[in-house]
Amino acid sequence: MIDTAIAVVVGAVVCATLWVAARSAFEAPSLVRTNYRGAPVVTSVGLMIPVTMVLLAGFSRIMLLLTRTAPAWDQLIGPAVAAATGFGLLGLLDDVAGEGQSGGFRGHLHELARGHLTSGMIKLVGGAALGVVVAQALARGDDTVVGALRDGAVVALAANTANLLDRAPGRAVKAAAVVFLGVALVSRSPTLAGPGVGVGAALGLLPDDLRERVMLGDAGANPLGALVGLGALSAFPGDLARWVLLGVLVALNLLSEVVSFSTVIERVPPLRWFDRLGRLPA
Repeated sequence: MIDTAIAVVVGAVVCATLWVAARSAFEAPSLVRTNYRGAPVVTSVGLMIPVTMVLLAGFSRIMLLLTRTAPAWDQLIGPAVAAATGFGLLGLLDDVAGEGQSGGFRGHLHELARGHLTSGMIKLVGGAALGVVVAQALARGDDTVVGALRDGAVVALAANTANLLDRAPGRAVKAAAVVFLGVALVSRSPTLAGPGVGVGAALGLLPDDLRERVMLGDAGANPLGALVGLGALSAFPGDLARWVLLGVLVALNLLSEVVSFSTVIERVPPLRWFDRLGRLPA
């Protein structure tokens, strides 16, 4: 648990520092969106999450070569970096090329039936495949095809769930941080330090997100959710626990097709309070 807490703090500090230095690189017109207030906001800033993870993973590997000692938390650094980078690139494609496209599973399937492969569908298919790849790093020696598909689906659906929550300033980051904290407290697994760097990086972007200066975009929400999903798989290796994880994520993603999460949050006082915590007044 101590290793995970340190990883979150380091990720937050490094990402916040990198964002201050890289802010001007995100001022391209293609990354500017209009928020619900009608104000221009820079999107895809969440791409700094995989950037932070790549830099810290490289530093970790150099230290490993120097000390010749592999800490327990080193196990998930590779898969976590792969998940963050892959989902970040898929999300960036959707941020840049997907503006104005129909959203949701039904919208993308409708476009596919018409012969149009949307950037959102590319992200969904690519994310499913990437989920299988990174989840296999958690193989226990008795994995089957069904197990691989289940675990890959957990990572991919967790990525999409975070994206579904990224509809208000800071919402996706706060939700992901709370879930990750719960997973870490229950499991106390040192392997969570790898994904913890990415969660910390998102927290480093939270102040500007809450002040409506930036948006994570799909480039940030997708990798953030994928890291939480990967961490949950690592923390709960039992088959039953993983089937429960999959069931919860499937239910949330299907529910989003017919229910607005924003509406639900506004109608439940504790959720509404937490959602508005730190945000600018309406």
